[in-house]
Amino acid sequence: MKRFLDITLIVITSPVTLPVMGLTALFVSVCFRRWPVFCQLRSGQYGTPFVMYKFRTMTDKSDASGNLLPDAFRLTTPGRWLRKTSLDELPQLLNVLRGDMSLIGPRPLLPEYTLLYTDFERQRQLIKPGLTGWAQIHGRNNISWQRKFELDVWYVHHQSRQLDAYILWKTCLLMLSPVAEPLMPRFTGTYD
Repeated sequence: MKRFLDITLIVITSPVTLPVMGLTALFVSVCFRRWPVFCQLRSGQYGTPFVMYKFRTMTDKSDASGNLLPDAFRLTTPGRWLRKTSLDELPQLLNVLRGDMSLIGPRPLLPEYTLLYTDFERQRQLIKPGLTGWAQIHGRNNISWQRKFELDVWYVHHQSRQLDAYILWKTCLLMLSPVAEPLMPRFTGTYD
């Protein structure tokens, strides 16, 4: 049922998302003067690796030895804007269509991180990773990794259509503007 809803929502919203993706791809191509989509290996359900797509936000600047510079030195001003608005994540709609991801779920991490998971943290891989999730609407990068994992595992055990609808609604409002925060309905379930 969740897969059916993912595909249905993508098809229904495609008149809006496709033009936005096209304009964003053009913007990234002009800013970086190269192919706008960046591919990276991530861990999916049960730790199965898959190629995740994102719009490029960093340059490939490297040091004299040819090693990439730290992310902070490679992230560009347009890249910061893309990340802040989450437009860099739009190509992951293709991952959802392919079945690698769902619209809602724990964010997919790099495969090397899975070797460091505790048994508790490994539970986040019992379901498909998502484009957005419970941890993303509760602080995203402003909360600790431990808290993110706690929220991810909580979501794994409390999934519902009501909760997914709430996460999607709140994600959309957070993407649009901080001014939209007062319009957000409150989730009536328990989640801590």
